[in-house]
Amino acid sequence: MPSPSRSFKNAAYAQLAEVGKALASPARLEILELLAQAPRTVEVLAGEIAQSVANTSHHLQALRRAQLVTARRDGLHIVYALVGVDVALLLVQLQAVAERHRAELEELRRGFFDDPAGLEAVDRDTLVQRLRAGEVLLLDVRPEPEFAAGHLPGARSVPLAQLESRLGELPRDRAIVAYCRGPFCTLSAEAVRRLRELGFDARRSDVSVHSFDAAGGPA
Repeated sequence: MPSPSRSFKNAAYAQLAEVGKALASPARLEILELLAQAPRTVEVLAGEIAQSVANTSHHLQALRRAQLVTARRDGLHIVYALVGVDVALLLVQLQAVAERHRAELEELRRGFFDDPAGLEAVDRDTLVQRLRAGEVLLLDVRPEPEFAAGHLPGARSVPLAQLESRLGELPRDRAIVAYCRGPFCTLSAEAVRRLRELGFDARRSDVSVHSFDAAGGPA
């Protein structure tokens, strides 16, 4: 018979393994990234991750069983949210570890983002320095509900879908740095491509609200 110590360790690591199993799905990781921005219904999530409502609901139930997301009824809909900001920070750390140690991931990122159009990311420290110096306009190109749920200090909300209709609000005499949901979000890259084609001095940053907060924002 196992000792009390061994029984405890077996049970504790089994609980950790349940969280690991819930994370072991690309779709669930993307769902967590989206919910880290703002709560959503299953129908909205299904459209954003390009899966059926049934499949998306299955993933959400797995995340609920692992106690990573919550659900509440809002009229005819069920709205899902993270159980806490610590889940968003767990995702930030997972992304950081994978970027440091998975060469294939770094190759994918470079292939998509690093090109002559200036899509290489402004790193967090450089962004903080330029914000403190007042050298850049920080542009949040996520949808408005995500901006309302939380955004970087001093950021201006111009969702990607509204970008071209709101060009008059953007400066020509100052650099623009666009950000969205983190290192795998492509909204900021698309915004920068459009802005640079129109003659703006624009760059992207792969920071997110949670990664920025985790390291501490600008004083």
